[in-house]
Amino acid sequence: MNTFNKIVKSHRFVVTDYLIRIALSNNLSMNEFLLLIFLDNNYTNNFDPSLISKVISLPETTILESFNSLIQKKLISLKPTKDLEGRITEEVDLSNIYDEIETDIITETQEEEKVSIFTAFETEFGRPLSSTEIELIKAWLDNGISEELIIGALKEAKYNGTTSIRYIGNIVYEWNKNKFKTMKDVEEHLKKHDEQPIQQELFDYDWLSDYDE
Repeated sequence: MNTFNKIVKSHRFVVTDYLIRIALSNNLSMNEFLLLIFLDNNYTNNFDPSLISKVISLPETTILESFNSLIQKKLISLKPTKDLEGRITEEVDLSNIYDEIETDIITETQEEEKVSIFTAFETEFGRPLSSTEIELIKAWLDNGISEELIIGALKEAKYNGTTSIRYIGNIVYEWNKNKFKTMKDVEEHLKKHDEQPIQQELFDYDWLSDYDE
């Protein structure tokens, strides 16, 4: 077999940035990382040190040491399962890694949403947000108030001719107190109070009758 054919038949692995982050955050050695890459790309979930040794060119003893280390670090585990003949075998379980990746993705998404909502406020305000305003918006998000609801309160305040963060905060407070989660909840609430068109109801309803400018 010539060199070109060897290259063509060589194994190609997919390595995601999330896997690299996990390796860095858990201080994995190069051997552990290579084994983790193999396991992540191995669709059979079988642990075969002899096969792995041939693919990633590490001694079987090194593979076993790295495998045990990954188990101790709780990145992988072995789970019992039955083969087609009913015999009990053990498969490599990467659930812990995928759970960690999912957590990273959720965190990144939440951070992106925060950036998006701050941009929306600055666009409506026509200026950069103050540190106090940023902290207030963060507090609303941290308390489980949806971005959709906060943007809705911002639009209602703007419709009523104000960009006061206090005014917006009072709307957010009232909607949260009424357990609204989305703007649809707000609209459904308004339907029960008036037969006017929804758009007019949404912005004309007196949520803050005792609001003092």
